[in-house]
Amino acid sequence: MLLRILDRLEEILIATLMALATFIIFLAVCHRYLLGVPFLFPILFPINLSWAQELCIYMFVWVAKFGAAYGVRTGIHVGVDVVVNQVRPPWKNAIVLFGLLCGAFFTAVIGTMGAHFVYGLYYTDQVSPDLEIPSWFVYLCIPLGSYLMCFRFLQVAYRYFFTGDLPHHDHAHVEGVDVEAPGAGAAEVTR
Repeated sequence: MLLRILDRLEEILIATLMALATFIIFLAVCHRYLLGVPFLFPILFPINLSWAQELCIYMFVWVAKFGAAYGVRTGIHVGVDVVVNQVRPPWKNAIVLFGLLCGAFFTAVIGTMGAHFVYGLYYTDQVSPDLEIPSWFVYLCIPLGSYLMCFRFLQVAYRYFFTGDLPHHDHAHVEGVDVEAPGAGAAEVTR
C-alpha cells in the first residue's frame, strides 16, 4: 500500500512538473513574440517573465532526478547489458545483483553528499538570481532524488534476488493501443 502511494506520488510529481514547465515556457515564448505586435506592446510590456527560464530549469532538474528513480523502478533506465547477456546464469545473477547494489551505493553516496551540501546552504542567505528563493530548496532535489533512486535500486535488487525478475520495458508497446501478433491480420485478408 505504501509503495503504491510512493509510486503514484513519484509519477504525479514528474508529470506535474513537466506540464507546468512546458506551459510556462509556452507563455514566455508567446509573450516574447507578441511584444512585437504594436497594439499589444503597451499591454504586455509591464508583464515581467524574466523568471520563467530559471524556474523551468529548476523544474526540469527536479524531473530528471525523480525521473531517474522512476526509470530504475520501471526498467527504462539506461543499462549496458551486452556482456551480461553473454554470461551463464549463475554468474549472470551475481553480476546483475552486483550492478544493482553498486547503483544503490553510488546513489546513496550522492544523496549523502547532496544532503550535506543542502544542510550547509540552509544556514546561508543565498538565493536564486531571478526567483530569489533559497538556494537550499533548489538543491534539495539532489538528496531527495538520489535517496529515492537508491531505494529503487534496492527494491529492484530485492525482487531480482528472490524472483529472478528485472523490470523491463517493451519499447514497441504503447499504452492503450492493442496490436495483433505479426501476420495475424494478413491471414484474415487472404481468405
